[in-house]
Amino acid sequence: MASQAMKITLERIALFQFTPAHCAQARAMLGWSVEELSRESGVSVEAIQRFEAEQDVLDVTRLTLAYRFEAEGMVFFPGFAPGRGMNLRGCTPNPMERADFAMVE
Repeated sequence: MASQAMKITLERIALFQFTPAHCAQARAMLGWSVEELSRESGVSVEAIQRFEAEQDVLDVTRLTLAYRFEAEGMVFFPGFAPGRGMNLRGCTPNPMERADFAMVE
């Protein structure tokens, strides 16, 4: 089950690296409103607002947001503003493959 262990490790890294500040900064870099990010990611406006206000959201919700931004070429590192990757999608595994994906807020 090395692949499952790797998937879990990658998810933990993505959860650590992607912060509420990153979410707001990435939206600004892309020129997206909260409503547009909601449409693009499938995450509710309320959940995005809670996350950016540093309130609790489900891990799958955070991963879904990170994954959507990475699809736009964004990369995230703790302590730094988001940046553009050079043909990198990042390390967040596709959250749609998670058993709890239906619980995205």
